[in-house]
Amino acid sequence: MKVLLTREVAGLGIPGDVVEVKDGYARNYLLPRKLGVVPTPHELARFGQLRSQYEAELADRHTQAQALAEKLAGVELLFTRRVHDADKLYASVRPQDVAKEIADRFGVKIDPERIRMETVDTLGEHQAEIQLYEDITATVKLIVTPAA
Repeated sequence: MKVLLTREVAGLGIPGDVVEVKDGYARNYLLPRKLGVVPTPHELARFGQLRSQYEAELADRHTQAQALAEKLAGVELLFTRRVHDADKLYASVRPQDVAKEIADRFGVKIDPERIRMETVDTLGEHQAEIQLYEDITATVKLIVTPAA
């Protein structure tokens, strides 16, 4: 069955794409959730305009992500944690902590799932890689110091 996508569906397409899917997938998933419609001439014309708006939005997202990557390049985020023997932290630094620090400093909300880092449970310097957009990443330095 052919379906005109009204929203982006991962692995399938973007708004305005006409895709061929199995009948059950279209009837039971795409159409009831309003992720797609039957491609009539009226709907094709309507979503042709939507597609151009969506592509402009994607270009805008890309430029915003590029600007944020430049802003985050070389940034050092300081975390203070309580430690016990052998400089081990009582509470590790998690991606949620990094996302909150970036939001506090730069006013940009980043999903913690987009932050790739090893477990930070010791004092010192560590790295975190942030996936800002499809092909745009930024690396920040995490500095963990003991609480006084």
